Amino acid sequence: MSSKLWQRLKRLVLFGLCCILAVSCNRSIPDSPNLDSGRITIGTTATVSTIDPADAYNIFSGNLLYNLGDRLYTYKLGTSELEPQLATALPIVSKDGLTYKIPVRRGVMFHDGTAFNAKAMAFSLQRFIKNGGAPSFLIADSVDSIVPSSDEELIIKLKKPFAAFPSLLAFSGACAVSPNAYEIKEGSFKSDQFVGTGAYKLVKYGTDSMQLEAFDQYWGKKPANKGIDIQFFSSPANLFNAFRTGAIDVAYQNLALDQIRALQDKKASAGWQIIEESGSGINYLTLNLKSPPLDKLEVRQAIAAMMDRSLLQNRVFQGQIEPLYSLIPSSLEVQKPVFQEYSDRSVSNATELLQKAGYSLKNPLTIEFWYRSNLGNDQMAALTLKAIVQKKLGGLMQIELNSIESTTAYKNLDKGVYPIFLLDWTPDFLDADNYIYPFLECSKGSVKTGCVEGQSFSQGSFYYSDRVNKLIDRSRQELNPEVRKKLFAELQDILAQDIPFIPLWQNKDYLFAQKNIQGANLEVTQKVPFGTLRKS
Repeated sequence: MSSKLWQRLKRLVLFGLCCILAVSCNRSIPDSPNLDSGRITIGTTATVSTIDPADAYNIFSGNLLYNLGDRLYTYKLGTSELEPQLATALPIVSKDGLTYKIPVRRGVMFHDGTAFNAKAMAFSLQRFIKNGGAPSFLIADSVDSIVPSSDEELIIKLKKPFAAFPSLLAFSGACAVSPNAYEIKEGSFKSDQFVGTGAYKLVKYGTDSMQLEAFDQYWGKKPANKGIDIQFFSSPANLFNAFRTGAIDVAYQNLALDQIRALQDKKASAGWQIIEESGSGINYLTLNLKSPPLDKLEVRQAIAAMMDRSLLQNRVFQGQIEPLYSLIPSSLEVQKPVFQEYSDRSVSNATELLQKAGYSLKNPLTIEFWYRSNLGNDQMAALTLKAIVQKKLGGLMQIELNSIESTTAYKNLDKGVYPIFLLDWTPDFLDADNYIYPFLECSKGSVKTGCVEGQSFSQGSFYYSDRVNKLIDRSRQELNPEVRKKLFAELQDILAQDIPFIPLWQNKDYLFAQKNIQGANLEVTQKVPFGTLRKS
């Protein structure tokens, strides 16, 4: 055989092999998230221990239930405005504020083919209460009875008036579940199953991945995709690399500060979409009013004056937070930035207050400041705040930093062992009440003893104010939005006057999507609507 013929044969063989490889590669293309398989791949570092709505109580579980299930009420996309979902209208409330009549939707099917009606909704809410899961208190504390008056009407009676109750019914776990798939029995949960009425049904539950498919009998607007594949990553670095290389379509929770900045810097050249919204979570200091010298108002005022939120925003968090001047975040229109007056006066004001309280360079204020050791952001914030105080006040105020793991900290808060603690709060439902009541309410106490039972006791602040308790009660009974707004304004004024807590920053939420993804959105409730996602 001539050398020329041999070369030609080799070329033909190589060409044939390339064709075979090309065909085999094309067979694997539908699995790639970057091509149009009709499915969306979402990556996250969040963990999910249960998807049972009566027991699930973390942010990502709530996100899953938001998309898998329906509630009586939800929020209009992009707003904090309630709208009916499985209900057909907002509730009719009795004059005493105790009875809610709620009309429910017809023609809705559960994922297992069971028909939805008011009886099924009553079963779902009763199960939420009686099975005794982690979030059961949310409804159990408010509700006296739940009775279907017909297939199309639900009657809920409360133990006492609660104006924010419709918002509570929008909680992700308050969704309808099939009576044929669940039972009402204390401690009975199905952690890896879900049978509801939502736009998606769960087809696979695993420790490292989940699969959701569009429900073909969904009563409402159909999803813009065929299904969702959720990939759980063991670290932010792995999630970052998966998104950066295009292995996933969408990334949500929880990239590190530097990783977010890296994606922001390359957004234009890579074509990535970065959706950034004000989050509903807040970070704050709880001040133990029973721990000297924090029992002195001037000391608390001086500490409030030294909180440089802008420095935290720009130096520590690289612009990925927003300064917060009330316990109520800016995403709610009733917010009043009452702590801004302290930051405006800063050093001179703090010096004057400390001198008034009897402190000097020879007799400096020394205060313990605690943070959670397992949270790197908390450590950075604590170190920065200590440096701010040292730089601006010299030896007049000295901060002693201490840290402890989160679980231990929460167990000891109500024991009064921490003078100051840096904490965070994520609301259960989006209403100003859920930023005021869990902090300032005290069901038992006095000015002399402080709070001995109630929310401020649990927070480790031990704040007691009869005026605040009465205002909270009025705000919970008042159905007029404008009157409620005035009540919350007064409550925020008192917060800034008495300073049992110091708000510091409001979280920002981020959603990252590849350039070929359309319909990526972040709700103010920290939820990601899966149904709007599609590939272009």
